[in-house]
Amino acid sequence: MHFYRLLQIRAEALLAAGSHVIILGDLNTAHRPIDHWDAVNLKCFGEDPGRKWMDGLLSNLDCQDGSQVGPFIDSYRCLHPKQEGAFTCWCTVTGARHLNYGSRIDYVLGDRTLVIDTFQDSFLLPEVMGSDHCPVGAVLSVSSVPAKQCPPLCTRFLPEFSGTQLKILHFLVHRKQDPVFKQSALQLSNPTQVRMRQNKIRMRSTRPRPSQGGSSRGQKKLMSYFQPSSSCLQASPNLELPSLGALVTPKTPEDKVIAKMVEGQAKASEAKGEKEVQTSFWKSVLGGPLPMPLCGGHREPCVMRTVKKPGPNQGRHFYMCSRPRGPSTDPSSRCNFFLWSRPS
Repeated sequence: MHFYRLLQIRAEALLAAGSHVIILGDLNTAHRPIDHWDAVNLKCFGEDPGRKWMDGLLSNLDCQDGSQVGPFIDSYRCLHPKQEGAFTCWCTVTGARHLNYGSRIDYVLGDRTLVIDTFQDSFLLPEVMGSDHCPVGAVLSVSSVPAKQCPPLCTRFLPEFSGTQLKILHFLVHRKQDPVFKQSALQLSNPTQVRMRQNKIRMRSTRPRPSQGGSSRGQKKLMSYFQPSSSCLQASPNLELPSLGALVTPKTPEDKVIAKMVEGQAKASEAKGEKEVQTSFWKSVLGGPLPMPLCGGHREPCVMRTVKKPGPNQGRHFYMCSRPRGPSTDPSSRCNFFLWSRPS
């Protein structure tokens, strides 16, 4: 509101000096209910301080009406008084632009005489992407007349832009340091640097080399980190387990064939069992995320969101409908599904 008051004082002072004034840009207030999609559900829509300020700033919507309230006119509503769904701002987080669920808060305002005499059109460009706002503009039937001198508020009169173009180094002020402080800082930094060098030398001397301890240079496998430590169970290097062939002593060629078949089946079952163990282990580690619940309105997978508002639930996760936000009467818009996520 402080900005609004300053803006109005400056604009009316220019009008009093005999100039025409155009106020162009984002005023952050939807003036009329037709400029807001959900104005019906907003309590005390007309009691908003920003809307009351615009009521006093603007004239009636009908340009030709003799009754004048404010010194300025909303050019778009003057030329398109009953155009619905003409919005310039949408919430990007909820995807509201997809269903045109927004508001018109960007304006081209002009003084009454200028709008009535020279404005031919005022338009919006909602198809231009790149921001949560869209461009607005107007067409005037005027001719450019060169001024004898620049306005007092022209940018060229600002200290930053007077004369030649300044380099970026001019904006960086060199900070002068006290000589006593600089000398004391050097005295403190020298012992610190000596200690840091000594610590690096100690770390290098105590760090084990790859050749020590009989360690191999080969890269370890991931499964080696899940096996029991070698210090717990140490087998004798000279102890060899008897093979299955040593336990079975065939006496005839038929017995040899049977023994080979038994040994092959044992190896195959052992390899299969080891593979199943590894498969079950990795499935338990890399189980993946749980499937998203389905929303109640469309039976479609939800999206997970996080509470950012300060309070007891800040940081908690919840599920909601993945469709873009829109009016409740539109079946293609987001439903009211809500579900807290269980802590993992």
